[in-house]
Amino acid sequence: MSEQEWTLRRAAHSDRIDGLIGDYLHHRAQGATHPVLDFLFTYYSFKPGHLRRWNPGYGVVLTGDSATDYASFASYEPHDGGFRVRESLLERRRSAVEFTAALLRSTRARQPNLGCFGLHEWAMVYRGGQSALRHGSVPLRLGHDGTDAVVDSMNVRCTHYDAFRFFTDEAVPRNALYLEPTSRVNHEQPGCVHAGMDLYKWSYKLAPLVDSELVADCFELALRARTIDMRASPYDLSDYGLTPISIETPAGRAEYVRAQTDLMARATPLRTALIERCQNLLVSGGYTVGPTAE
Repeated sequence: MSEQEWTLRRAAHSDRIDGLIGDYLHHRAQGATHPVLDFLFTYYSFKPGHLRRWNPGYGVVLTGDSATDYASFASYEPHDGGFRVRESLLERRRSAVEFTAALLRSTRARQPNLGCFGLHEWAMVYRGGQSALRHGSVPLRLGHDGTDAVVDSMNVRCTHYDAFRFFTDEAVPRNALYLEPTSRVNHEQPGCVHAGMDLYKWSYKLAPLVDSELVADCFELALRARTIDMRASPYDLSDYGLTPISIETPAGRAEYVRAQTDLMARATPLRTALIERCQNLLVSGGYTVGPTAE
């Protein structure tokens, strides 16, 4: 890739990330918290500086004098007068590529479930008292008793293990499924808000083998999904400018399903793109590519 092309793409990527996270780093340095961005940079371990760093993906040689900017990165090596992602990195990450491809193919092949209404956040505080609150400084919209009553009145249908594992002990038996770590491949489905959000995790875990534009696309989806997630939560987040999706009402549940459907539509091409990146990486490394379930 010519220096002119890749430096333009690098600058555009940095500007895009700056636009998405705004003054987050400045506010965080002053001790401010944010229920959306804090989650994306703490639960997900990819730091803002890592997200902002541009990578072209595996197999691309960056040419020109500015390519020496990548000389200090352990994941890069010199090649044909430029720099590229180390070929040996693909072998070291092979199992992660194979796992990601298999998980995303199985998720894509499954029928969507749009009937969970975002109850996972409610199940995380159900009958747990003050100690169960994941946002301790933020009040519950309906109080503890009102929150418990909502969970009691509805069916909990969570299919996402990484949400289920934070359920209170009282909430676990209320879920339609008992989920375990292996449940990711067996139960992940494309209607799940968290399955869409996790495309960001799976993409950055493969960086720099995967190009930064796709990682940024997945981050933007995760930002949108986490916002919906928090709006539908039991917390009063009005101080953060987040208006509630009142899933305790029929109108709120309908609003949630519309938002969930929109997120699923946005996630579908990103999931396919990440599957294709994984398959291309395996082909490039001379490895066997799994079945392409539709």
